Amino acid sequence: MIGVTVLGSTGSIGVSTLDVLARHPGQYRVVALSANRQVARMREQCLACRPRYAVMMDEAAAAQLREQLREGGCDTEVLCGMEHLEAIAALPETDYVMAAIVGAAGLRPSLAAARAGKRVLLANKEALVMSGRLFMDEVRANGAELLPIDSEHNAIFQCMPPPGLEETLDGQGIRRILLTASGGPFRRAPLERLHRVTPDEACAHPNWDMGRKISVDSATMMNKGLEVIEAHWLFGAEAERIEVVLHPQSVIHSMVEYEDGSVLAQLGNPDMRTPIAHALAWPRRMASGVGRLDLCRVGRLDFEAPDLTRFPCLRLAFEALRAGGTSSTVLNAANEVAVEAFLEQKIRFTDIPRVIEQTLQAMPWEEVESIEQLLDCDDRARRQARQQLAGLG
Repeated sequence: MIGVTVLGSTGSIGVSTLDVLARHPGQYRVVALSANRQVARMREQCLACRPRYAVMMDEAAAAQLREQLREGGCDTEVLCGMEHLEAIAALPETDYVMAAIVGAAGLRPSLAAARAGKRVLLANKEALVMSGRLFMDEVRANGAELLPIDSEHNAIFQCMPPPGLEETLDGQGIRRILLTASGGPFRRAPLERLHRVTPDEACAHPNWDMGRKISVDSATMMNKGLEVIEAHWLFGAEAERIEVVLHPQSVIHSMVEYEDGSVLAQLGNPDMRTPIAHALAWPRRMASGVGRLDLCRVGRLDFEAPDLTRFPCLRLAFEALRAGGTSSTVLNAANEVAVEAFLEQKIRFTDIPRVIEQTLQAMPWEEVESIEQLLDCDDRARRQARQQLAGLG
């Protein structure tokens, strides 16, 4: 049986992953799970999956979980902290690692999985946004497999000839990559209303069921901007060969245009279990639990160009990609700080791109040399972003 570790098991991707795994009990076994502090859901998952380890990042949550599992007769060993999180990503009995921790917190365990030569199912786009070349170098040097879980990148992977990753676009006859985006809940909202948007409104995505941070990123289209940077590293695509197309139905998950004029698209219902099942079974296919796509019921597929006045975060992401160096690390750090402040109702929705742009302008550009440097840059960028928040007040 294939051993699977799920990093971020209590989030939406983690829950969907365990749902897919449960449909194939004879093929996969859950070795380890991790979460931040969601004790109730982790308890349910441990009782259902009986993993060898469960890692919580919060010490009080770990103690609470440990006691509850003991009372429930579950012998899962409960651990706490980043050191143990990296350890479960590299366990000998683990074959596949679902990297589904949101944000910069997922970088170190994702790297640990790559260095251990695992099949890394990458749902944590921030790992590539922050570390880019260094992450890809670790994958190659250690014989790891990197399979994208974001629906857009998984769609691109499915539309490319084998091996799909790391080869140049020219070498595969590809002209450009077309990343689709729903446009989120404010695609048609009056611009003058955006400064009054509430966190609940920003998290009400029309098509996808996601966590609050990712939902806000979708509303600002920073999520798509981060995906542009991720696509650059996954597929060797320059910024000029990546195009974002608004597609409100979220049926076409992305497209690849070839030099001969062909455009290949991957279609499906907006359900993350499809890319999860694809990556778990690759190069084969297996059931995911996702319903059949009824195109007659969908009726129409619409497309339009994104408005960068409405979505300045997308512009900032392209600029960071073109700037190179530590710019993407700064972009991601500032965005995480700004989104957290918005969710806590400390700033307005329209302040998010302002904080990010001001932080990018204030931080010095650096050539990327090491993971330690990037982690230090991430820390400094967060402090700088918090200074920008103070200035808004």
